[in-house]
Amino acid sequence: MNAITLSRLLTLLASILLSGLTSGMALADQAQAPLKTVSIKINDATLETELATTSEQRYMGLSFRRSLANNAGMLFVYSREHKLVFTMRNTLLPLSIAFIADDLTINEIQHMNVGPGQLFPAEKAARYALEVNQGWFAKNNIKPGDKLILP
Repeated sequence: MNAITLSRLLTLLASILLSGLTSGMALADQAQAPLKTVSIKINDATLETELATTSEQRYMGLSFRRSLANNAGMLFVYSREHKLVFTMRNTLLPLSIAFIADDLTINEIQHMNVGPGQLFPAEKAARYALEVNQGWFAKNNIKPGDKLILP
């Protein structure tokens, strides 16, 4: 391979890499597309819930969302119970989070205000986490010990 062909090949590769990086950066500052939803019930309240089941979906979560419908949320699903820790990285909405055991019982509920550098660790191991608009659990009289009912 002569020097001119090698130079063109390197330029082409650099161009492909740079376009991939910049398109990735553009996506990194945008909300993810809506995820598959399921209706869940807790006591008498029904919630349309997006399911975050992959590591990428869980990582993005509700980041960059500008609004969340009153009876909507996101359910983060993990393969096993463990100590979960959430953050408000790139989250623009004040949220409440329920950490939920393998048997679908709510272990605890925390309020998460908007702002960087905050961590919200679960007190107990949990398999699920449910994020909703801040105050939704209180408004619907939902508390630790209540259970999610899935379809």
